[in-house]
Amino acid sequence: MSWRDQIRNAFAVDKPGAAEPTERQAEICDRVCKAVVKRGMTLPALMALEMGRPLNFMASQAIHFFRPIISVILDGPTIEEFANFLEQRGSVEYLCQRLEHWDRVGPEAQETESKQLPEASQDPNTDDEHRS
Repeated sequence: MSWRDQIRNAFAVDKPGAAEPTERQAEICDRVCKAVVKRGMTLPALMALEMGRPLNFMASQAIHFFRPIISVILDGPTIEEFANFLEQRGSVEYLCQRLEHWDRVGPEAQETESKQLPEASQDPNTDDEHRS
Protein backbone atom coordinates (compact mmCIF):
# COMPACT_ATOMS: atom_id res chain seq x y z
CA MET A 1 0.00 0.00 0.00
CA SER A 2 1.49 3.32 -1.06
CA TRP A 3 1.57 6.40 1.12
CA ARG A 4 -1.03 8.06 -1.14
CA ASP A 5 -3.49 5.26 -0.44
CA GLN A 6 -2.87 5.63 3.28
CA ILE A 7 -3.66 9.36 3.39
CA ARG A 8 -6.29 9.51 0.64
CA ASN A 9 -9.14 10.19 3.08
CA ALA A 10 -7.12 11.95 5.75
CA PHE A 11 -8.78 15.30 5.10
CA ALA A 12 -12.22 14.12 4.00
CA VAL A 13 -15.19 16.00 5.46
CA ASP A 14 -18.90 15.27 5.65
CA LYS A 15 -21.23 16.63 3.01
CA PRO A 16 -22.71 20.08 3.80
CA GLY A 17 -26.19 20.43 5.25
CA ALA A 18 -27.96 19.10 8.29
CA ALA A 19 -26.68 15.87 9.79
CA GLU A 20 -28.73 12.69 9.64
CA PRO A 21 -29.09 11.55 13.26
CA THR A 22 -30.07 8.08 14.30
CA GLU A 23 -33.48 7.63 15.92
CA ARG A 24 -31.91 7.67 19.39
CA GLN A 25 -29.84 10.79 18.60
CA ALA A 26 -32.94 12.56 17.25
CA GLU A 27 -34.81 11.71 20.45
CA ILE A 28 -31.97 13.10 22.59
CA CYS A 29 -31.74 16.25 20.47
CA ASP A 30 -35.49 16.79 20.78
CA ARG A 31 -35.30 16.36 24.57
CA VAL A 32 -32.52 18.95 24.75
CA CYS A 33 -34.31 21.35 22.40
CA LYS A 34 -37.61 21.04 24.27
CA ALA A 35 -35.85 21.80 27.56
CA VAL A 36 -34.25 24.90 26.04
CA VAL A 37 -37.56 26.13 24.57
CA LYS A 38 -39.42 25.39 27.82
CA ARG A 39 -37.02 27.71 29.66
CA GLY A 40 -37.40 30.48 27.06
CA MET A 41 -33.75 30.28 26.02
CA THR A 42 -34.24 29.62 22.29
CA LEU A 43 -32.64 32.81 21.00
CA PRO A 44 -29.54 32.64 23.24
CA ALA A 45 -29.14 28.96 22.38
CA LEU A 46 -29.38 29.68 18.65
CA MET A 47 -26.84 32.48 18.97
CA ALA A 48 -24.45 30.27 20.91
CA LEU A 49 -24.81 27.43 18.40
CA GLU A 50 -24.22 29.72 15.43
CA MET A 51 -21.19 31.38 17.03
CA GLY A 52 -19.71 28.05 18.05
CA ARG A 53 -20.45 26.28 14.77
CA PRO A 54 -16.75 25.97 13.79
CA LEU A 55 -15.98 24.51 17.22
CA ASN A 56 -18.69 21.84 17.40
CA PHE A 57 -16.19 18.99 17.23
CA MET A 58 -14.18 20.48 20.09
CA ALA A 59 -17.38 20.88 22.10
CA SER A 60 -18.18 17.23 21.59
CA GLN A 61 -14.72 16.30 22.83
CA ALA A 62 -15.25 18.52 25.89
CA ILE A 63 -18.47 16.61 26.59
CA HIS A 64 -16.49 13.36 26.46
CA PHE A 65 -13.89 14.87 28.80
CA PHE A 66 -16.45 16.11 31.36
CA ARG A 67 -18.57 12.96 31.11
CA PRO A 68 -17.76 11.81 34.68
CA ILE A 69 -19.00 15.12 36.06
CA ILE A 70 -22.04 15.38 33.78
CA SER A 71 -23.00 11.77 34.55
CA VAL A 72 -24.12 12.92 38.00
CA ILE A 73 -26.99 14.69 36.25
CA LEU A 74 -27.51 12.63 33.07
CA ASP A 75 -26.97 8.97 32.32
CA GLY A 76 -23.71 8.03 30.62
CA PRO A 77 -25.01 6.44 27.39
CA THR A 78 -27.15 9.51 26.65
CA ILE A 79 -24.18 11.82 27.10
CA GLU A 80 -22.01 9.69 24.87
CA GLU A 81 -24.68 9.44 22.15
CA PHE A 82 -25.20 13.23 22.16
CA ALA A 83 -21.45 13.86 22.03
CA ASN A 84 -21.10 11.41 19.14
CA PHE A 85 -23.83 13.29 17.28
CA LEU A 86 -22.08 16.62 17.87
CA GLU A 87 -18.97 15.22 16.18
CA GLN A 88 -20.82 15.29 12.85
CA ARG A 89 -20.34 18.36 10.71
CA GLY A 90 -24.03 19.17 10.20
CA SER A 91 -25.12 18.62 13.80
CA VAL A 92 -25.32 22.33 14.62
CA GLU A 93 -27.59 22.94 11.62
CA TYR A 94 -29.86 20.09 12.74
CA LEU A 95 -30.01 21.40 16.32
CA CYS A 96 -30.84 24.92 15.10
CA GLN A 97 -33.65 23.58 12.91
CA ARG A 98 -35.08 21.50 15.76
CA LEU A 99 -34.89 24.47 18.18
CA GLU A 100 -36.79 26.62 15.69
CA HIS A 101 -39.35 23.85 15.19
CA TRP A 102 -40.04 23.38 18.91
CA ASP A 103 -40.12 27.13 19.43
CA ARG A 104 -42.77 27.37 16.70
CA VAL A 105 -45.02 24.51 17.88
CA GLY A 106 -44.28 24.67 21.61
CA PRO A 107 -42.34 22.21 23.80
CA GLU A 108 -45.49 20.40 24.96
CA ALA A 109 -46.74 19.65 21.42
CA GLN A 110 -46.62 16.13 20.09
CA GLU A 111 -44.49 15.42 17.01
CA THR A 112 -47.08 15.12 14.24
CA GLU A 113 -45.13 16.24 11.20
CA SER A 114 -42.54 14.12 9.46
CA LYS A 115 -38.95 14.12 10.60
CA GLN A 116 -37.94 15.73 7.29
CA LEU A 117 -36.90 19.23 8.20
CA PRO A 118 -37.55 22.16 5.87
CA GLU A 119 -34.59 23.96 4.43
CA ALA A 120 -33.75 27.16 6.30
CA SER A 121 -34.21 29.22 3.14
CA GLN A 122 -37.70 27.86 2.43
CA ASP A 123 -40.41 29.64 4.37
CA PRO A 124 -44.02 28.96 3.34
CA ASN A 125 -45.01 32.50 4.38
CA THR A 126 -42.67 34.11 1.85
CA ASP A 127 -43.98 32.44 -1.33
CA ASP A 128 -44.42 34.68 -4.34
CA GLU A 129 -48.20 34.13 -4.18
CA HIS A 130 -48.40 35.73 -0.71
CA ARG A 131 -46.48 38.85 -1.64
CA SER A 132 -48.36 41.97 -2.64
